[in-house]
Amino acid sequence: MLARKRGGVLNVASTAAFQPGPLMAVYYASKAFVLSFSEALWEEARGTGVKVSCLCPGPTASRFRERAGTGQTRLATVSAVAPSMPVAEQGYRGFQANRRVVITGARNRAVAELVPFLPRSVVLRAVRNIQSPRD
Repeated sequence: MLARKRGGVLNVASTAAFQPGPLMAVYYASKAFVLSFSEALWEEARGTGVKVSCLCPGPTASRFRERAGTGQTRLATVSAVAPSMPVAEQGYRGFQANRRVVITGARNRAVAELVPFLPRSVVLRAVRNIQSPRD
């Protein structure tokens, strides 16, 4: 791609990439890796004609929760689930525009932008709470 000065990579992470994830630590950490990796590639490819974007959706309609066994968490009951097609379209539009990071949904963007300003202990407790089984 670099030699041809065209092409691109659209990686998919998650809003989970923006904070640690008690009770789903490997998932959250792997999404943080995808985000960090994508941002580094974006910088390396800047000005080359190669596009790199990282899509970070929040909860999206899919079979993920069923497969991951997370359908009974507080997050599953309080968060709005976005339809998959609009999420994919936003990701593709962001990729076409060579946006480094595409976070779908205003609430998801606000939370991702707020996390760095909160005490880490507060973030850890909040994520543990939403990843806990509902009562």
